[in-house]
Amino acid sequence: MEVKAITRNLRISVRKARPIARRVQGLPLAAALNIADFSPLKAARFLAATLRSAAANAKNNNNLDTETLIVKKAVFDEGTRMKRYWCGARGSAKPIQKKFSHLTVVLTNDK
Repeated sequence: MEVKAITRNLRISVRKARPIARRVQGLPLAAALNIADFSPLKAARFLAATLRSAAANAKNNNNLDTETLIVKKAVFDEGTRMKRYWCGARGSAKPIQKKFSHLTVVLTNDK
């Protein structure tokens, strides 16, 4: 059985967030939480919260044992972009794109 948790509109670039998500794929839930909790990266905080949410979904909605869960998929996808402008020389404007991302975590109890 698979359990999913999605966190949308995280204020972090996908490029900065994907390496921590790749590290936890295929690991048991406890090991993935250890990696996310002790990592200094900003994306690790988002990943830990979403892992805990998926574990709570598994326990409360599907009556699964959280100690047997494995991280099947953890993916940061691109979200929307906030478009802003920065003042440039001679009255020109330089565009800035502030990127958002969506995080999807899938836990499974299959091996």
